[in-house]
Amino acid sequence: MATKGKLEIDRERCKGCLLCVRACPVKVLAADVEPNSWGYYPSKAVAPEKCIACGNCFAVCPDVAISVYKL
Repeated sequence: MATKGKLEIDRERCKGCLLCVRACPVKVLAADVEPNSWGYYPSKAVAPEKCIACGNCFAVCPDVAISVYKL
């Protein structure tokens, strides 16, 4: 059975580079349609139930805007 996870994205720290979207093996993340206060379109979890807590998104985030937790 795969590990279940939960992730949190700090919308104000995220600059919308979308490296995490490309790094996610199960396609949990996508670009948000609403900008943050800086005008960037941050990443958001579109399928959080699929998260396997692999940590790829955390590892590639240059802004340290993502936290990943194992459930």
